[in-house]
Formats: sequence, C-alpha cells, structure tokens
Amino acid sequence: MVKTVLVVCQANTARSVMAQAFLERLLAERGLAPAVSVASAGVAGYARDGMLASLDARLALKETGILLAEDGFASTALREHPELIAAADLIVTMTGAQRALVDALPEARGRPVLTLRELAGETGDIGDPAGQGEDVFRACRDEIRRCLEASMDRLLVLLSG
Repeated sequence: MVKTVLVVCQANTARSVMAQAFLERLLAERGLAPAVSVASAGVAGYARDGMLASLDARLALKETGILLAEDGFASTALREHPELIAAADLIVTMTGAQRALVDALPEARGRPVLTLRELAGETGDIGDPAGQGEDVFRACRDEIRRCLEASMDRLLVLLSG
C-alpha cells in the first residue's frame, strides 16, 4: 500500500513546493518513490488552486539540479481539498501556526501533524521567503533540504506505523 506525505505551507508556491521536490528526490534516491507519494497544499485563506510555483523557488531548485518547469506544478488550496488531509499518512507543515490550523481540521484527526523542524527533532519554524530575494530563498531551500535529510529515518518510521 502506498503511503502519502502531505507538505503544507501558506500558499503552496514556495516552501512546500521545494520540500515536495526534495522529499521526492530523497525517496527516489532510497528506492522508496513507488511506496511513498508526496503531495503539497497551501493552508492560507489566499491559497488558490492552479497558482504557479514562484520563480524564486524554481530558480533555487534549479541550482540543486531539480528542474521544475513553469507549467510543471500547480498549487492546491487545502480548504478546497480536505480529501488530501484524509488521505495523508503524515502531514508536515512549515510553521507551528500552520500545524495548529491543519490539526484543528476534522480530517486530520488521528494523523501525525508535525512541523518540518519537529520532524527533524528541532524547534522553530521555516520562515516564508516570499518577496525577500534570491539569497533568502536559497537559505530557505537549504534549510528545508537539511531538515528533510535529517528527518528521513523518523519520517519512514512514522509512515511504517
């Protein structure tokens, strides 16, 4: 049975896009891509279905060898798709506030909801790089990648439970 990880941020155009891309790469490198699927969504009221991944996020990913075409991703508004929460075996948010929003939804009942830093055994949030320039996007990208790499063993344990 395929397990599903849902990655959540505000609008699903930057942080969750980068996290989804890195997590898919890490799973593929471990030969686990067929057994674990990754989805992402935005929890903010302004999140919309069909928004493009931000150019800064795509450029930051490109620097790591992940090519995401402009039309290679379309955002998902979580409020429009509660079935994503119901289908998720693990939900990973970028901030504690996002975790609280998701955790309060009835579809999340009984599902593990953790921030990315919590998954990595740390505290704190992954801040939103929107509108802050390339260097902030690169730092955000590198922090997301570092946390995902540090959390892979825990992630796989949570999915096997």
